[in-house]
Formats: sequence, structure tokens, C-alpha cells
Amino acid sequence: MSTANSAARFLPLFDEHPSFDRALEEHGAPALVRGRVRTLQINVGKLCNMACHHCHVEAGPKRTEIMPRNVADRLIELLAKNLEVEVVDFTGGAPELNPHFRSLVEETRRLGKRVIDRCNLTVLFEPGLADLPEFLAAHEVEIVASLPCYSAENVEKQRGRGAFDKSIEALLLLNRLGYGRPGSRLKLSLVYNPVGASLPPAQTKLEAKYKEELSRHFGIEFHDLLTITNMPIKRFAYALERANNLEGYMSLLVNHFNVGTVADLMCRSLVSVSWDGQLYDCDFNQMLEIPLGAGARTIWDVESLAELEDARVATASHCFGCTAGAGSSCSGALR
Repeated sequence: MSTANSAARFLPLFDEHPSFDRALEEHGAPALVRGRVRTLQINVGKLCNMACHHCHVEAGPKRTEIMPRNVADRLIELLAKNLEVEVVDFTGGAPELNPHFRSLVEETRRLGKRVIDRCNLTVLFEPGLADLPEFLAAHEVEIVASLPCYSAENVEKQRGRGAFDKSIEALLLLNRLGYGRPGSRLKLSLVYNPVGASLPPAQTKLEAKYKEELSRHFGIEFHDLLTITNMPIKRFAYALERANNLEGYMSLLVNHFNVGTVADLMCRSLVSVSWDGQLYDCDFNQMLEIPLGAGARTIWDVESLAELEDARVATASHCFGCTAGAGSSCSGALR
């Protein structure tokens, strides 16, 4: 199946459900429009040392999409011209496996930007990356690390055998470097995704439970827990379809639409960049190849990200995933 056809399969509008734009209208909310671009989220490639069941990128060890040098160089040019961008958020795949990852981090930090590395933890033990934790600490890179649960059983359901023990080892290593310690400048956040077709529990209560369990059993510390809803696209959508639960999960998201989350949606202040330099309204739209609401553009088509302000954000039915319950974004719950 072609990428385009694959994407199209999981843009369900379901006749019995409203479209996302219609849901906004019915709740008296205006259409989604981007404001000032404060975050540039950069997917540097789909190569990963893992193949997690919930991964909306369909990343894995056999993926060959990797951001080349010319795209990386152009991004640094853009960041130097766009001082209003405060945060550069590197994602993948495993972003650390891109050969240009370190130079991107160095140049981005030189420009004074906050840098986030979305790390799966186990990648820290890949060949040739032994000094990576020290590199991240030296450049004060914020780590947002995936840990779907504080118990081995649930982690390994999503991420495979041995993933929990490696993740714990990685967190202990990061703690030794100062990550996650109270008052430390080295910020460490963990990410929770539900194992199945459900919404995340209350973020504050779950964070307290994570801290209690990880401290009691392993002596691990971290700053924040981010709860993120599984999006009904790509690998997770395929799993839902095999279980005959794609429609049921979409109904769950639609029925829990919370208009109070709309004002804080990440697409209002974020632009997503793909490994080949295409621009999108968010990482999820990128994976579904939904063109930027401001028009089909690449990083070579813009000089100022201000050109993308006040433009409509492209939406589809998966947007209900970001607005269900307490809401969901790359920075966790919205309410």
C-alpha cells in the first residue's frame, strides 16, 4: 500500500460523528488559527532502535528516512532568522540516531533556544552512543523520555521484552548526571501513554504514583509526568482495526470532546518539520501527510515563520485525540 493510501485509510470522518471543525462550531469555538510560532518541532527521521505498538510514526530499525545535512543546515538558518522561536523539540524515530543530531543540538543551543530531546531511553545503550548522556547534560538539553508505566509488564506490552530494565538503567544513569534532581537545570520529564484504547488518567495523580513507585523501588527521580493520548493513526490505528475497535475508540474520543482544551492546543503555537523539510501543522498531520493549513510549504519556501501566523490549522478526525478529556499535547494534559 502506498504511503498516501495508507494515510487516507486512517482519516476516518465516520458519518455518525461530526467533523472536528463542525464540533468546534457546535461548541461555539472559533476555527483553529495559528498565533505566534514559539516551538519548532523537528522530526529528524523515522529510524529507531524500537518498534513500539502505540507509535504514530511507525518508526523502527528498518526505516531509512533520515534528515540529510542540507535540511539540517537550512533549519539552523531559519532558527537564526526567527528569534521568536523559543523551543526546538527534536523527535523521531529516535532522534539521537540521526548523524546530524549533535551538530543540530550544538547550533540550536548556540542560538539560545531551549532544546528538547524526545528520548526512548533504551537508545542510550546503542553502539557508539556511550557518551550521549554526557553530551546532552553538557548542553543542558531537556529530556522527555517515554516510560509507559512504572511496572515492567505494561512497558513490555508496548515496547517489547527487556525494554523496562533498560529504561530503568537509563534513568539511573541520567539521575547520576543530575537529570531529574530537585532544583537541577537538567530537566527530565517522563511520558505515559495508555496501554490500550482508553484515555489517560488524571495527570497529577498519576505523576504522584509514578514518583512514589520509581523512588521506592529504584531510587529514581524526575521532574514531571506528561500524559499523552494515543492517536488513532498509523500503527496504533492498525492495532485498533485488527481488534475491531477503531470505531469504538473514535467514539470514545468524540464523546469526550472538551472545548476547554482548544485554546491550549499545541498547533496554535507550533510548526512541525519533517525529515525532508516539509512543513506541517503538527506531528500527527505530518504522519498523515495533511498539508499545512497555510498552504503546501517547505522550509525553503519561508524566510520568516511569522508568515504562518493567523493561518488556519488543517484538521481531521484524529484531532479529537488532542481534545478528549483533559486534552493531550506534546507537553502533556491541557486541563
